[in-house]
Amino acid sequence: MPATASGGARPEEEAAAAAAAPSAASAPAASCMGTRPEELTARLAAAGAGAGSGGRGEEVEHERVRALREIKNQIIGNRTKKLLYLRLGAVPAVVAALAEPGASPAALVQAAAAAGSFACGVDDGARAVLDAGAVGHLTRLLAHPHGKVVDASARALRMIYQSKLAPKFDVNNHKNMDFILSLLNSQNENVTELAATIISHSCESNVEQMELCSAGVPQRLASLFGGSMNLRDACLDSVTAIIRNNKEVASRFASMDHGKAFRSIVGLIHDRSPRTRLLACLCLIALGNASPCHFQDRQIKTKLILVLLELTEEPGHVGDEAPLALTTLIKDSLELQKQALTTNAVEKLSNHLVSNSLETRRAATILLALSELCSKLEESRSQLMSDQVSTLILEALKHDCADIRVAACSCLKNISRSPKVLSGGRLSCDTVIAPLVQLLSDSSTSVQVAALGAICNIAVNLTPRKSVLLHSGVVSQLVHLSKSMDPALRLKSVWALRNIMFLLNPKDKDFILKELTLSTLSSLICDSEHFVQEQTLALVHNLVDGYVESANYVTGEDGMVINAISRQLNNASATGVCIQGMFVLANIAAGNELSKEAVMNVLVPHRADSIKPYVVVNFLQSKDKQLRVATLWCILNLIYPKCEAASGRVVRLQNAGVILQIKSMINDPCLDCKLRVRMVLEHCLENADDCFM
Repeated sequence: MPATASGGARPEEEAAAAAAAPSAASAPAASCMGTRPEELTARLAAAGAGAGSGGRGEEVEHERVRALREIKNQIIGNRTKKLLYLRLGAVPAVVAALAEPGASPAALVQAAAAAGSFACGVDDGARAVLDAGAVGHLTRLLAHPHGKVVDASARALRMIYQSKLAPKFDVNNHKNMDFILSLLNSQNENVTELAATIISHSCESNVEQMELCSAGVPQRLASLFGGSMNLRDACLDSVTAIIRNNKEVASRFASMDHGKAFRSIVGLIHDRSPRTRLLACLCLIALGNASPCHFQDRQIKTKLILVLLELTEEPGHVGDEAPLALTTLIKDSLELQKQALTTNAVEKLSNHLVSNSLETRRAATILLALSELCSKLEESRSQLMSDQVSTLILEALKHDCADIRVAACSCLKNISRSPKVLSGGRLSCDTVIAPLVQLLSDSSTSVQVAALGAICNIAVNLTPRKSVLLHSGVVSQLVHLSKSMDPALRLKSVWALRNIMFLLNPKDKDFILKELTLSTLSSLICDSEHFVQEQTLALVHNLVDGYVESANYVTGEDGMVINAISRQLNNASATGVCIQGMFVLANIAAGNELSKEAVMNVLVPHRADSIKPYVVVNFLQSKDKQLRVATLWCILNLIYPKCEAASGRVVRLQNAGVILQIKSMINDPCLDCKLRVRMVLEHCLENADDCFM
């Protein structure tokens, strides 16, 4: 069916419509009655009410078939018409035909096709079909003696199960598993394709994957690769769902029949059908991610990259999804990104982006692929820096589509890992900061988070020119977002402030702290999310680093900040929070006597309870070597020999059991810890009499 103003028909809708269309010989005479949606809905309701009544039963049934067929023909590929019929309440009448015991095969076929079409691509339609109980009626009709009814019911159920609103099929239930197996073993390809679709929709947990694997489902799916194109594609998608992120199931599948199924999928990446090639690539990517040991052939990986680059040129859904598949394949893999570089992936994707502008979904997926290609390799970033592509990325930051804005931010985040890029050219810091700051007020949270990610990276690589950031108004925006109810926004905004604070001069540190306020800083240290706590403490670490007077912000103002740090160190369960907290205390302990005393009161406070070990002792006993190192650094700064009152602090640490714990670490497996332990003990000897040791 050609595309309409309201959108074109999906392939599954076209197939259902073609199968449900009557032959010329069997088609009843056209009705002279109206075909307006309101009239058709009323006709269908009236026909349903009068079905099977008296001698007019056959005539009424013909009328119902005609109404169902007309509704089906109007809604296929037409979102506007679907929504109109939904408002008119047509769906319950359509589903009622499926429930009618005496309904003719023709009526059942048309009703099934219409129900499936309502559910296809429109959430409200899927919800209405589900609420009307269509799944139960269509499932029952899979056992109908008439083959066309079975085909139509299976196709309708496939369209319903492609909706995220459809109920999950619990394969842990033995009856449900038996039902799935019966569908898979059917001689009807529409029915076996339905089984594969249900599995793809429902299989999410490792337990479900193991159940399906133990029942022999992957073997059966692999045996169906030789079926029709639609069946093969459904089976590939189903296998991907079963092996995704499950090492054991993926390993079993790769070894199945001495690798025959695996080789079959490798062969399918060269299939004539673009959709089949894409699904085969996705299946191999899922297999490689779940079980890398079965996916080490460099040649296959290179073929995957080349096939996905070719598929990017395909029209429609396949071309849109191919760059995303490439992104998944090369994500976090330096080896694969180098291989992609040798295939001219950056150049090919850039050329496609330039020639097709930013008007399609594909622009977003290509930008994401380019972002990943530039995440590790400087050469890839250099290839991307043509004036045309740079201009497109800047335009993408202002695009109406949120997905494209997110993708452009992601690109900038990884491009900005290169200081060369930020120092000049179309994507210099002077040109990108203003639009990124503007995106911090975007209506989409995803865009805000993506913009924050880019600003985080730019702040790190912009150390000599931080004034550009500070004069952009970004600090006040970041402070505002740090108070957001969304934890992702709080995390990223604090992270950006942390990176801006790094190696900043005292004047600019004062400026940021005045914007942030000690009260907000203390609240963020005690945030409900431990990731936010950790980044806030890292921000404080950068605040006090290299600037002795800044320790006064932490210890002054009635100790608001250092008290918050103390509470977190005593209550935190996340190791990362404790590490950052101890690094903050280590920096403060390098300050004056007042600062050292403030740190001592955190580590070994004066208390009546002498049974519970001090938190500093627990940290020294931690299995995390970084936490042990941070704690030892803090103690070293407290007892530095030439400091006033250092010997008194050694006595307090000795009485608290800290020195005894450090002595037991003389043979710590971490060399860095071992070195700091010896330094601490040497300083103790210099500060105290032998009796203390």
